[in-house]
Amino acid sequence: MSSSDPSKKPRPGPWPPAPDAAAMPPSSWAKRTGFRPKFSGETNASDSGQIASLPPPARTSPKPRQPDTNLDLEAGRPRPIPTSNGEPEVVRVRDKEKEKEKEKEKEKEKEQMPPVRKRRDSDMGKNLNGQATAGEGEGSRRAVRIDESATVDVMPPMVVDDDGFVTRHAHMKYELRDNPGLVPIGLYGFQHYLSMLGSLILIPLVIVPAMGGTYEDTANVVSTVLFMSGVTTLLHTSFGSRLPLIQGPSFIYLAPVLAIINSPEFLGLNGNHPEGLKLALNNFRHIMKELQGAIIIGSAFQALLGYSGMMRILLRLINPVVVSPTIAAVGLSFYSYGFPRVGTCIEIGVVQILLVVLFSLYLRKISILGHRVFLIYAVPLGLVITWLTAFLLTQAGVYSYKGCDSNIPASNIISDHCKRHVSRMKYCRIDTSHALTSSPWFRFPYPLQWGTPVFHWKMALVMCVVSIISSVDSVGSYHASSLLVASRPPTPGVLSRGIGLEGLCSILAGLWGTGTGSTTLTENVHTIAVTKMGSRRAVELGACILIVLSLIGKVGGFLASIPEVMVAALLCFMWAMLTALGLSNLRYSEAGSSRNIIIVGLSLFFSLSIPAYFQQYGISPNTNLSVPSYFQPYIVASHGPIRTKYGGINYILNTLLSLHMVIAFLVAVILDNTVPGNRQERGVYVWSEAEAARREPAVSKDYELPFRVGRIFRWVKWVGL
Repeated sequence: MSSSDPSKKPRPGPWPPAPDAAAMPPSSWAKRTGFRPKFSGETNASDSGQIASLPPPARTSPKPRQPDTNLDLEAGRPRPIPTSNGEPEVVRVRDKEKEKEKEKEKEKEKEQMPPVRKRRDSDMGKNLNGQATAGEGEGSRRAVRIDESATVDVMPPMVVDDDGFVTRHAHMKYELRDNPGLVPIGLYGFQHYLSMLGSLILIPLVIVPAMGGTYEDTANVVSTVLFMSGVTTLLHTSFGSRLPLIQGPSFIYLAPVLAIINSPEFLGLNGNHPEGLKLALNNFRHIMKELQGAIIIGSAFQALLGYSGMMRILLRLINPVVVSPTIAAVGLSFYSYGFPRVGTCIEIGVVQILLVVLFSLYLRKISILGHRVFLIYAVPLGLVITWLTAFLLTQAGVYSYKGCDSNIPASNIISDHCKRHVSRMKYCRIDTSHALTSSPWFRFPYPLQWGTPVFHWKMALVMCVVSIISSVDSVGSYHASSLLVASRPPTPGVLSRGIGLEGLCSILAGLWGTGTGSTTLTENVHTIAVTKMGSRRAVELGACILIVLSLIGKVGGFLASIPEVMVAALLCFMWAMLTALGLSNLRYSEAGSSRNIIIVGLSLFFSLSIPAYFQQYGISPNTNLSVPSYFQPYIVASHGPIRTKYGGINYILNTLLSLHMVIAFLVAVILDNTVPGNRQERGVYVWSEAEAARREPAVSKDYELPFRVGRIFRWVKWVGL
């Protein structure tokens, strides 16, 4: 052993020099820490044949070192090293051993990689295929910060067990199969529905008055919508995708429903028609039966799309670049209805908007008892405070004018003084509606309550196209919600099963007469991310509570008594949120890619410009129309540019090409599937493979049908896993 005193030079020895004694074999503690003792006193390894000391272990993840096979454990020194031409081959041996160790470490890292690696990489600098994005070099070194107060833009942290399987999303309080107890899941389930109150009740408050329905009709439709939302949610969480997604009347159906309501045959009802007087007296029921027939046919097509397996083919065309502008166009399409209706009582409507913005943005991080109350309940809180403000102003006589009655039609008012203030009395007061007082305490919604549905092929074809758009929206919701609450994304079979069941649920909605189809609400993803509640049991229990509330007629009467200006103010917020949620799907693709930017930009622009051409065609500035200005975009079927000798074809094409979401979908799906781009750039959705899902117990428990129903349909690829 060489001396450590630098003043004494070692005596020259034979060539090649004999290597010093190697370090003693590391003990168990040394294995854990990576420590390697040295007895030679050498500080650095030389290339003269001595055993080089290894650098200190990395701070990140020290791995136990493998025993050195070149050590002679009995002699405590290395085995003799062969020479070639009198020169040592230590360097070559060491290089080869290092290469082998690197290969072994790479193989171990691949084996230890959790099965959801591809999905986690989709937002943390990599795409869904595990490929690095353009900014990975910088983004991978940057810590990802998750803002709990907003929709999760990145994949939340996960807890991985020793076997490499995900056991829990660290960002979620309750996951898909969690069952913490009756009381907690009941409270969380009711909270889940209450936070989505606007999405459930606002559509009936718009379409029923447009059909000429009374306040009593509005209350009955609201109760029916709540009842069917609970029933269809139970069906979907049990036999559909099994994700905790609330089903209800989607805004996707609002524009085509308004187009059907404002069809020429319904606007032209008069006493000269053989049944004109009868239909005019009961216009609401007649239009509702027409809507029921169209919804039933369109929903049957959607069920066929899912259960026949055709959805698996359509799934190849649907990617984030297609979903994003399609859903965003749904929210942007109602700009003509939003603030123009708020302006009918500007002081009440603006207060409503400002309160919702204040709660959802400025007060979103304030937590009370561990819950971000203002963020979760922004819409209900804003509605209650604004309603109380309007109530106090009404009781104080602010909107009372001498000699004027808000219940008298404007056409029968003679006084100029009353004509000036009739609009403020009608829209600002909260006592103009008698829905609450006239509603019964108990009412059970039943099928065909409005009469036998009426079927017309041209309206049914419009609804068939709308069902495709609804399926595109559901695909995006399935994928985004599964990243939050499930162990893996669903398989294409589970997705087809969910789309098929949505079609069956919409058929039930058509039979009961909700006025729209029943589909997965886009706001589900935002609600799950904000409430951190992804328990399937909680959503099911909340659905049961909603069914019970729908049987209380006064609940529907109270919701129907909300003034129209407050409804319009809430819709401004909901449609803006829907637009943002649609655009947020771009995070699964390369949002900075010029290809995707151009496709999304063209889709959104033409989704506004082309329908504007159809809506304005043939209308002169002095044309006297029998519909309000905010409904004029939906009467295009009577004056559109397509005028063939076939009236039905004119109706279908003029109506469909005037819908913003249809144009956005057509432009996006054509460009995204024809413009060259790799899977990483397009952000192609990655779904779980059926065979891999069956092998993993966690995935099977997430998506398999209850009561062993899946075993009966195991032979059907698009029903089981």
